[in-house]
Amino acid sequence: MTALGLFENDYDDDGFRTCGVTGLTIHRTAENHVKLFGLTAVVAMLIGGIFAFTVAMTRWEVIGLLSPSDFYTHLSLHAWNLLIFWMVFMEIAILYVGGPMILGRRLPITVAAKIGYLAMLLGAITVNISVWTASGFPDENAPLLTAYAPLESPTAFYAGVVVFILGAIVAALPFFLTMWRERRENPGKSLPLIAFGAFVTSIIATEALVGGLVTFGVALLWRIEIIEFMDPAWYRQMYWTIGHGTQQINLAAMVTVWYFLTHVVGGAEVVSEKVSRTAFVLYLFFINLGAAHHLMSDPVVSSGWRLFNTSYAFYGAAFASMIHAFAIPAGLEAGRRKRGKGGGLFGWLTSAPWTNPVFSATIFSIILFGFVGGITGVVMGQMQVNMTWHNTFATVGHFHGTVAVGTTLAFMGLVFFVIRTMFMRNLRFGRLASFQPYFYAGAMGIVTLMMMYAGLLYGVPRRTAEVVENIPGTEFSLSAAAPLFALLGIFAVLAILAGVIFVFVAVASVLFGERVRDGDNVDLVADGGLEVDGKPVHAYEMRGTFLVCLVFFTVFVVSYVLNWFLLSELWSVGL
Repeated sequence: MTALGLFENDYDDDGFRTCGVTGLTIHRTAENHVKLFGLTAVVAMLIGGIFAFTVAMTRWEVIGLLSPSDFYTHLSLHAWNLLIFWMVFMEIAILYVGGPMILGRRLPITVAAKIGYLAMLLGAITVNISVWTASGFPDENAPLLTAYAPLESPTAFYAGVVVFILGAIVAALPFFLTMWRERRENPGKSLPLIAFGAFVTSIIATEALVGGLVTFGVALLWRIEIIEFMDPAWYRQMYWTIGHGTQQINLAAMVTVWYFLTHVVGGAEVVSEKVSRTAFVLYLFFINLGAAHHLMSDPVVSSGWRLFNTSYAFYGAAFASMIHAFAIPAGLEAGRRKRGKGGGLFGWLTSAPWTNPVFSATIFSIILFGFVGGITGVVMGQMQVNMTWHNTFATVGHFHGTVAVGTTLAFMGLVFFVIRTMFMRNLRFGRLASFQPYFYAGAMGIVTLMMMYAGLLYGVPRRTAEVVENIPGTEFSLSAAAPLFALLGIFAVLAILAGVIFVFVAVASVLFGERVRDGDNVDLVADGGLEVDGKPVHAYEMRGTFLVCLVFFTVFVVSYVLNWFLLSELWSVGL
């Protein structure tokens, strides 16, 4: 990769350079490790995308590509690569951006970053190989993402997960040391908002990763018979500290990326640093409690615990997300009006750089996460309504609404940004790159909705290879859901094609894109530059955002009411 010039930029004698887009002072150590983790994340995305195709073509029973036993293997590989490896490798890169890059520092203890990377890579490879080969051993099961005990998965699988988690913790150590040095040297200075968001992300990540280390570490000891008995209820409780906690890392990292990219590319201003920071702090206390909706059917969980987690605590996390849902578009509107780009009610949006895939991917991520993933997450997180969602295909639709059309789109935008500003390459196939976020957002958005409808309206279960045409041992039929699966299958193919286009453009740009210098990247900078003179941000209108938020709130209320209506219909079953 060095021979290809992927890790070479024009640095001064101390290893620093000034980014012509962000104005940040960037050190070689931080930049090169962002590239390394980012490239590996894209490879994991490619692997997961291959299995996304086989899984989708199996659940679309008209094709029925795989047998049930093979389906579980492919489903597990799809989940581990896209929900875990693609995300966590990207999130380590985001920590290095939010820490050393934003603060203009070297990446300390780079040996820890390298050891962490190698351990994560080794763990990911081990997990993939062990899942793929598990069906060849009679006493082992191809584990799903959850790998619930007492089902026994390959010993190498548990070891691979432990090594990956340990690697991620070690890789995060340089970020924590950067934060510690910054506070020690500047005790009275606040962290920039992006660095603060990254710091909150790192704390949530540590909680999730340590929980996962305990879970899979004990499971490994049980698998090699050092521990004789594994309590399934304990395993489920502990597993969701990482099973859902990793998705909360995604949320915090994604929101941090939203603030960063809307500012740099769109010209957004921060409406209120204190309010945005408060929302991040609320995430610290409440966001990981969202895992409760996976445990609503567990008999060992008390009613009081369920009520607290799905109401009072859950509202704290939802309130934090509502703050960001207003603050980010409001900052974009105020910032663009400040730059003279905000005529009328929505001129700040219509004049935005929609042909720039960095900007469009970020905005589609905000819209789809809010309207699809966010609303459904709050609805299904309620103790009563959860009965209509639990273990149905609607749950799969929800987390595709958060991870696939939310976090993944934001990370796609960030990858395009890194290619332009760190690899210093122009995007190859510019029109295709501009089209890709639209294509992916539209296709995956429809896939997500079809999953939700199939689960909510027909009760189609998750994690099954076939149900619409064949439910062994019963005369019950779900054939009415077949049209939804036809749409799901068609648009899943289109969404996967959009993912292929992303990987193709990204790899082609990194390897063969035209080399640019800082001055050639001016088209990425927001209209008028990152810093413009003018009145304080509160002096500018935000009425467009206010109207958008009213629409969002209306959709929220309607969705909430409809789900309670569907819940009321359950009581007619069997009458």
